Amino acid sequence: MNRQIISFPQRKHLALNWMLLYLIAVASLTCVKTVRLPYARANEQQPKWRAGVASVVITPDDSMWMAGYAARTKPSEGKIHDLYAKALALEDVEGTRLVIVAVDLIGINREMRDWLEKEVNRRYQLDPARLLINASHTHCGPVLRKSRHSIYGNSFYGLTPEQIQQCHEYSEHLQQKLVQLIGEALDKPAPARLAYTHARAGFAMNRRLKTERGFRISPNPDGPVDHDVPVLRVDSPDGKLQAVVFGYACHCTTLSFYKFCGDYAGFAQLYLEEAHPEVTALFIAGCGGDQNPYPRRTLALAQQHGRALANGVEAALVSRAERVRGPIQAVLETVTLEFAKPPSRRQLEQQAKSSNKYERRHAEVLLKELEETGKIRTTYPYLVQVVQFGDDLTLIALAGEVVVDYSLRLKAELAGPPLWVAGYCNDVFGYLPSVRVLKEGGYEGGGAMRYTELPGPFAPSVEKRVIDKVHELVNKVRAPKRN
Repeated sequence: MNRQIISFPQRKHLALNWMLLYLIAVASLTCVKTVRLPYARANEQQPKWRAGVASVVITPDDSMWMAGYAARTKPSEGKIHDLYAKALALEDVEGTRLVIVAVDLIGINREMRDWLEKEVNRRYQLDPARLLINASHTHCGPVLRKSRHSIYGNSFYGLTPEQIQQCHEYSEHLQQKLVQLIGEALDKPAPARLAYTHARAGFAMNRRLKTERGFRISPNPDGPVDHDVPVLRVDSPDGKLQAVVFGYACHCTTLSFYKFCGDYAGFAQLYLEEAHPEVTALFIAGCGGDQNPYPRRTLALAQQHGRALANGVEAALVSRAERVRGPIQAVLETVTLEFAKPPSRRQLEQQAKSSNKYERRHAEVLLKELEETGKIRTTYPYLVQVVQFGDDLTLIALAGEVVVDYSLRLKAELAGPPLWVAGYCNDVFGYLPSVRVLKEGGYEGGGAMRYTELPGPFAPSVEKRVIDKVHELVNKVRAPKRN
């Protein structure tokens, strides 16, 4: 084998060439700007957030009536996994605080929201606008306390006076747990970094199918959907994930059995916390009033949908996240929604003779209201909450079971930072239809009112009033802060 012999002058020349290449490389590196994900940047450009997280089990200790399906005929029979309430407390550099509470329940009613905000303000001096409560809307949780006119108080639901009292007692204990939970989250703030990202999940499908007999609850692959999975990640200063808040616009109605379970949202949280030990995962229900998880009705499918949503969150966590800075601006106000013209006394008396037990009971409730007050209510005080994180994220929290039209419309109309639209916030009273859904009719358009103590469908002004109020509040929180 021949070996090439390099002379001394040649070696000297090669050495000079290597030295020149080295100097060029060093000079080039000094001109390169290092790019990192927003939540991993140097401390001098980091928002000085402080965050605290807490979690508590809220599964009933005993068998009790379950919420979500009027057709149930008996109390619960055990559990698949525990139900939880979780709280994330955030504090910006100016000391302004915000607490987000997520619960594995059908919803929080207005009475409980009002009590909680007063008690939390009294104990922790937290302004009501800075308390956001969201329910996953699982249909496999307990019935909460209802008003004296609740349809849950009628015998055809199977509730005895003792079972109704049990619901009241559970609600009382739940309130105390939530207050303590919020206090725990507020009491342990630690330096943190926030970032926003998002991904997608595809199991939600519009459930309003047009048929010869009107719109029915059935898979509609051509109906509007919102498959976005918004994600707010909370990291420690060294980049370690501490908490993740994520959302999805879909009913938690995979399951309809008699065991307590968080449905797909509960499984998604469990899977994320299993994959990320010491991380707390909080689910925020979106505008899924007219969305169902399909296919459904089995535990395996609930787990499958939960895994699909968890995978969506995982995909978001590995994608580029945008830094979220302060300050926090938050506002909570009511807008008056109008109901359609209520039925007359004669119409109600006729309806009270209906062979449909739900229509009959609804008429009885309204007749009782008419006797006691001399009229049937014509308006509803609807809650709208908006939270602004600096110039980086806008979170809109809407009350009730909001149909997907609201999310899609607001995202199209509101330019600026990323927009996160949540439903099922602060007061889950029933459905909030859009004008389209209202005109089409069906369950979400007004049919579901028979299962509430509210008089009937909303008036056509409902969508405009809500949208106008959202625009008003968004403009308010995005306006430059004045000293």
